[in-house]
Amino acid sequence: MPALRTALLQSSGELGDVAANLKILDEAAGRAAAAGAGLLLAPELFLTGYAIGADIARLAESADGPSARAVAAIAVRHGLAVGYGYPERDTEQHGVLYNSAQLIGADGVPLAQYRKTHLFGDFELTWFTPGDRAVVQAELDGLTVGMMICYDVEFPENVRAHALAGTDLLLVPTALMHPAEVVPLSVVPVRAFENQLYIAYANRTGPEGAFEFVGLSTLAGPDGTARARAGRAEELVLGDVDPAFLAASREENPYLRDRRPGLYGSLV
Repeated sequence: MPALRTALLQSSGELGDVAANLKILDEAAGRAAAAGAGLLLAPELFLTGYAIGADIARLAESADGPSARAVAAIAVRHGLAVGYGYPERDTEQHGVLYNSAQLIGADGVPLAQYRKTHLFGDFELTWFTPGDRAVVQAELDGLTVGMMICYDVEFPENVRAHALAGTDLLLVPTALMHPAEVVPLSVVPVRAFENQLYIAYANRTGPEGAFEFVGLSTLAGPDGTARARAGRAEELVLGDVDPAFLAASREENPYLRDRRPGLYGSLV
């Protein structure tokens, strides 16, 4: 099975301007496809911006809303899958908002929809309801792809649940702030190593309202190394998710085989 070239869009886009952010996503998808990528991942809340306060409620859309249809058209136009973050309005629960991420296939068909389970800080706790599904997966080019959002990946139980469910590549749209640089530099590669999977971690960057996003978007491999890493500026970085390398790494690394779940009951 060939490697899946994966592009990470490190950008904060334009605050509160969905149309402009869709245009940025379209341009990035074109560059990623030209470089041979089969998957593009954008950051947390990319379609609207993060630090937009009450505008979150105004700009939130359903999972199948106009922005989702626009992203589907981008995926089809450039022939690659697109994962992105956005504020979701639940049409069945009036007024309920989620910090969500969606993966749309190269044929424009939605593959996975995820709601952030671990909300971070006053802003998120004020506006969003936490999701209740830890493991959301889809099949993409022969790989089992899972989804999380930012803070979720910092909980080891969360990533281990994906490993036990067979996730090969974990997509993590992110809005990581200073001074938490340790997460992309150390935590994300360690999570990939201890769980024997790839992690694609796409961050926002630069100042945004009261926040300072740190960039450092990372594609971490099961060997615990950064297969691709961005700096601090707006950037599109690419790396390969190699199924053969993953299989060999899993054969060599015994962590999941050597677990003793009967000892861990106190964790839950």
